[in-house]
Amino acid sequence: MAKAVLRIRLGRPDDARAIAVLVRRVTRRWIVPDQPPGAGLALLARQGVAAQRLRMQEGHRFHLAWYGNALVGVATLRGDSHLTQLFVSTRYHGRGIARRLWLRAMADAVRRAGTCRFTLNASRCAVPAYLRLGFVATGPERLSPNGVLTTPMELAAPPAA
Repeated sequence: MAKAVLRIRLGRPDDARAIAVLVRRVTRRWIVPDQPPGAGLALLARQGVAAQRLRMQEGHRFHLAWYGNALVGVATLRGDSHLTQLFVSTRYHGRGIARRLWLRAMADAVRRAGTCRFTLNASRCAVPAYLRLGFVATGPERLSPNGVLTTPMELAAPPAA
């Protein structure tokens, strides 16, 4: 049997359920334990199927990584400049999927909108991964208005070729 190949494609509304399952599973495992009481549950509530569909309707760009029929990663950009989601299934960590998703999403935004600066708000456990992708912290960890602890980060995009 042939080995499954990683495919990355844009998300569609019918992907919302798979996106929500993946994002919430990873959030429960990696993000919720570092959050203040109640913040993690509120975060999970904002990651459901309806919320993912609404983001699509609002124009967020979803880049999805698939192995066969299994969704293994998602990168979501708002306004071609703010990374709102970058999640890879725990069992697929360490395979370069987050980097591939990020590079695809960044190239898409640079091509589409000429974006030259990207921002995000990183959970505590994700800061090292974003540093490896070239992001830098622009301030200390803080409590966001929705009660989640995050570190603001940014990255200057390479010039378009």
